[in-house]
Amino acid sequence: MKLVFIYGPPAAGKLTIARELGRITGLPVCHNHLIVDAVASVFPFGTDPFVRLREQMWLDVMREAAAAQRSLIFTFAPEPTVSSGFHHRAVDVVKAAGGSTMFVQLKVPIAEQEKRLTAASRAEFGKLRSLSLLRELQPQFLAAERAMPPGQPVIDTSALEPADAAREIVNRLTLPLLPQPA
Repeated sequence: MKLVFIYGPPAAGKLTIARELGRITGLPVCHNHLIVDAVASVFPFGTDPFVRLREQMWLDVMREAAAAQRSLIFTFAPEPTVSSGFHHRAVDVVKAAGGSTMFVQLKVPIAEQEKRLTAASRAEFGKLRSLSLLRELQPQFLAAERAMPPGQPVIDTSALEPADAAREIVNRLTLPLLPQPA
């Protein structure tokens, strides 16, 4: 079982690239907003119950996928409400079931990030869309990202289209592709 752990700042293209990666590999995509939105429907974002349940649900999905030997693509935005060391716990959960975790880091220049932030598609999962809030929280996002392990690969999403980024991930991580139709 392989956990492809894609992380990066808001509007880096995590979900777009993860969906493309899933399309060409057949791997399921568990993007963080599925769980964030579910927990936020009951508990306000950042509260203790929210933080605790969000992490528990993320780890439970990873644990069950690993136990079932079902590889998985997981997207993650490092930010200050995530408990310190979460990525270590994710690695441990997968490793306990005999799996491995591969970190993919996405980067985006700030000017491009700000341009993407207001895209209508970001409303689908209640993603951050406020330019002023992004600017206010930027130092905290950067600090949270620095606490992550280095990605292998690191991809500048302003330099590659999502399909090309997904192919780069496949090549660097030697992931199998779905057979192409004849």
